[in-house]
Amino acid sequence: MFSDNKKDKQMVENTSNQNIIAQGTKIVGDFNSEGDFRVDGAVEGNIKTSGKVVVGKAGFIKGTLQGTDAYFEGKFSGKLALSGTLTLKTSAHIEGEVVVGKLAVEPGATFNVTCIMKGTVKEMKNGGQQPRQSETEKTA
Repeated sequence: MFSDNKKDKQMVENTSNQNIIAQGTKIVGDFNSEGDFRVDGAVEGNIKTSGKVVVGKAGFIKGTLQGTDAYFEGKFSGKLALSGTLTLKTSAHIEGEVVVGKLAVEPGATFNVTCIMKGTVKEMKNGGQQPRQSETEKTA
């Protein structure tokens, strides 16, 4: 008849927090969150999150976005800094400055930015072969 409070608390703790900004909603200001975001409305300001950000087709962000991963179908204008992957769908329109770890762009997306990719640098090997010497190095 009564629920087990411990079980209910565990279910709440295991569920990730997701913030939704619905279509027709406009938020002006700065905010931080540890949860994921879905933006179908408009946001003007600075967003900082350790979660994933999803911007729907009607969504628009103007300002600064710092996070892990972002998935865009809508629009962004400003500075975007992600430690993970930026995914742009066909309807995405991105303008400004972008710093990302990885980038995935579908054909048709608009990507008018200054972009820096900060991933892990892999050292290339020549299969154990020494690089060839040029003619000037041979004669020297």
